[in-house]
Amino acid sequence: MTFVALVFKNLVRQKIRTSLTVLGISVGITTVVALGVVVAGVKATSEQILRAYDSDFFVAQKGASDLSFSTVAESEWRAVDALPEVQRTIGALFHISKVEGQPFFVTIGVTPEDVAKAGPPLREGSYFSAGATDEIMLGSGAASKLGKGIGDTVTIDERALEVVGIYRAGNLWEDNGAYAPLATVQNIAKKPDVVTVIYTTVKEGYDPKEVADKIEEDFPLLTVVASIGEYSEVDQGIEIMDAMNLAISALAVGIGAIGVMNTMVMSVFERTREIGILRAVGWSGNRIMRMVVGESLLLCVVAVGVGAGLGVLASRAVLLIPIVGTFLEYNLDVFVRALVVAVLVALVGAAYPAARAVRLTPMEALRHE
Repeated sequence: MTFVALVFKNLVRQKIRTSLTVLGISVGITTVVALGVVVAGVKATSEQILRAYDSDFFVAQKGASDLSFSTVAESEWRAVDALPEVQRTIGALFHISKVEGQPFFVTIGVTPEDVAKAGPPLREGSYFSAGATDEIMLGSGAASKLGKGIGDTVTIDERALEVVGIYRAGNLWEDNGAYAPLATVQNIAKKPDVVTVIYTTVKEGYDPKEVADKIEEDFPLLTVVASIGEYSEVDQGIEIMDAMNLAISALAVGIGAIGVMNTMVMSVFERTREIGILRAVGWSGNRIMRMVVGESLLLCVVAVGVGAGLGVLASRAVLLIPIVGTFLEYNLDVFVRALVVAVLVALVGAAYPAARAVRLTPMEALRHE
């Protein structure tokens, strides 16, 4: 019998105990994967918001607890736009509301001039016209979910707007939302003369970092966000979700390790005489340790496969919740984290049982009843 076959046989001796241990670890892995998918989706959406209109960075209110709460005066926007180092700015107002069953519908207010120059590509219809007040452009995802087409009416907070265009930006946050004239969104949101962010493009030959520092120095109430790592300056949500993800991963390691340790301790105790025979016929302590750790790793590898599958199913089920379904992103990092958690569970859980097995002398093990 090969070493790997022996490791597998040792696990299947107690099928129920092994299955329950795998199930327990799988629940932790499922949570890690499902939450990881949501967190990755939120970060991907935040990155898309940050890089809109091919800007170098955006400017927002300093200390805002959430990006949607940021308020920047139009006078500050015009002052930033007037800086000699700045090539172009686009002021955008984000308004989040419930629209016909969609609880997290984002309407982006920009000027007709800006949407015509830098707006998303149209799939059909046209951009809203200069001076328009009751026109709206829907993203392809929003149009599909709302069942709207050109000429239909969409009501945003009791304001009826006519659909004049349908666009496809290629990212979730824009395609599941809409564009409307800035003045109209300001009126709907009851935020006159303010925008949420100022998207800023720096002139060629200037260092964006130096321009960002100058803006923060000249405008103490504003902050510049140039990377996802700086997002916490205007939105605490990502930091909180990262902390939750880390805490749940640590909890999964702790609970899983206890389950594995219990299983492996029982397994080693039940096979004390067998371990003694293996030592008597020449097995080294190192090989005994590899056997116990190998059983633990195999147990956790099976669990990570089951848990990852359940995690994907759980995250797919989350799609039924419109407010969360927008923020799902499957990437390799999520599954690597799950594998790392499983390996840590295996190593921590196997540490004591392996040490106990190695300390057994052949004589002591053979005399065990």
